[in-house]
Amino acid sequence: MQDIKIFQIDAFTDKLFAGNPAAVCVLEQWVPEYLMQSIANENNLAETAFIVANGNDFDIRWFTPTTEVDLCGHATLASAFALFNLLNYSGSIIHFHSHRSGLLSVTKNEEMLYLDFPTDTLEIISGLPDVIEACIGLQPIEVYKGKTDYIAVIDSERALIKIQPNLTEIAKLKGRGLVVTAMGNTVDFVSRFFAPQSGINEDPVTGSAHTSLLPIWAKKLGKSKLTAHQLSARGGELICELMENRCLIGGKAKLYLTGTIQLS
Repeated sequence: MQDIKIFQIDAFTDKLFAGNPAAVCVLEQWVPEYLMQSIANENNLAETAFIVANGNDFDIRWFTPTTEVDLCGHATLASAFALFNLLNYSGSIIHFHSHRSGLLSVTKNEEMLYLDFPTDTLEIISGLPDVIEACIGLQPIEVYKGKTDYIAVIDSERALIKIQPNLTEIAKLKGRGLVVTAMGNTVDFVSRFFAPQSGINEDPVTGSAHTSLLPIWAKKLGKSKLTAHQLSARGGELICELMENRCLIGGKAKLYLTGTIQLS
């Protein structure tokens, strides 16, 4: 069995030990799903991305320590960083093919990388304020449901920082996780993301969640270009632009380590 080249990269940050760490595993061909899940569990990071060359493009899949997910922003950003900066990819745009989320692109503009992801489809949920209050300790202003996540809007960045999540209650939600968001003090909007049901108590920076957050805040603030900060302990900075059914989600990344998974 082939040994696997692996990189660990901090995404949505320009310095080490911040942003969201992701593992990127470069495969010559797809390996069994159980092996990818075992590697992700061994890595014990929020996400491990697996990529395989497909002509001039790449196929991509993402795994948490416990499950495969439909879409992951920070691990896609990390994968593009590895290809552009460590694996001699010569173009300025990389096309990734995901069997769960379709065609995804990442464009390089100097040190900035921009994800081009489909905008989430949202519906307002009216019957969950008490359920969400049990999860986060306060009543939300609004609750939305996207393709995979619940999104709760609250009244201030200060309240968001103070949230002590009830992970047991959040784990009962039938979805990938719960995004909690508010208007920002120094950026357009801020957020936190809790997903114990996916093996991630609090994700440091969640690029894919911004496909849900961006249409909400673009409508509320009346503009299509927004700045965002995810208020985890590590923190992360994002630059976002809404383009109808697509979202551009920009950030930087920093290499932490390179290595080889020795399977032979």
